Amino acid sequence: MIEITVLGIESSCDDTSAAVLRGNLLLSNVIASQSVHIKYGGVIPELASRAHQQNIIPVVDTALKEAGVTIDDVDAIALTRGPGLLGSLLVGVSFTKGLSIAKDIPMVEVNHLQGHILSHFIDLPDTEMRHPKFPFLCLLVSGGHTQIVRVDSPTEMEIIGTTIDDAAGEAFDKCAKVMGLDYPGGPIIDRYAKEGDPKRFEFAKPSVADFDYSFSGLKTSFLYFLRDRVQENPEFIGENTADLCASLQKTIIDILLNKLVKASKKTGIKEIAIAGGVSANSGLRNAIEEEGRRRRWNTYLPPLKFTTDNAAMVAMAGYYHYMKGEMADLSVTPTARLENMF
Repeated sequence: MIEITVLGIESSCDDTSAAVLRGNLLLSNVIASQSVHIKYGGVIPELASRAHQQNIIPVVDTALKEAGVTIDDVDAIALTRGPGLLGSLLVGVSFTKGLSIAKDIPMVEVNHLQGHILSHFIDLPDTEMRHPKFPFLCLLVSGGHTQIVRVDSPTEMEIIGTTIDDAAGEAFDKCAKVMGLDYPGGPIIDRYAKEGDPKRFEFAKPSVADFDYSFSGLKTSFLYFLRDRVQENPEFIGENTADLCASLQKTIIDILLNKLVKASKKTGIKEIAIAGGVSANSGLRNAIEEEGRRRRWNTYLPPLKFTTDNAAMVAMAGYYHYMKGEMADLSVTPTARLENMF
């Protein structure tokens, strides 16, 4: 790869991040997380945008210092344009515009979700990383998005399956809240699931056409299931937390993999990757590797540090757009929704 130095800036939700890549080699990746949202059981957009304003300058400064470069060494700045929280995105986009003007550095806009997918192409110092071959299928499970994406090149992607309502991550978080677990619920369910029996309880699985997903019905049926059991025994959740988490997690994973298997059979593609926050789930990671051995897939799991929102993936996506000459100008504005961004 050509050794272009890219500064990536990510501020789509509640993590402020900056990273420096030279080619696809990661030189630094700094993340400032926001704990203020935990007590509210979810991200508060206004609090998130204020925290980004406080964090963005020191985070960028630290990323440059850790990479051993100055801003004058940077060839391009990659910014997350969307999707995400509009106020949070606005902080990153505005900061990038100012830095671009001040230092006369070109900007590249990045789709946050493309960044998750392209995190598979980041190389780490002194570590040989496996990269998917094109074309590959990526199960993207990130926040409010659950998609199967066909990836033909770093800049050519097609969504062939998507959720028609809730995403897998939302199902984890909402079901965790019903059980009285803290936010974010996904990692907590994953932790309890390791101690539980995944076959103890059975929950409804949706029937949706083609490669699309639905998790709203599962969430609702889980709520009614708990309501009925708690009416009979007020201590039901506390007595069965591990088994509930294990059974719920298995149901969600089964739903995810069922459509992924169908997509692989239909397309004939056996290069299979996962990406996004839910790809950190240990049950999903184990299940997709097991499915891969059974079906002779080549499977690719992102390092855990790249599953959450981070600027390294933004810089990686920015590199590929830069190499195609796809620059952003000062008219670029953040967008909260995904439409027309792939």
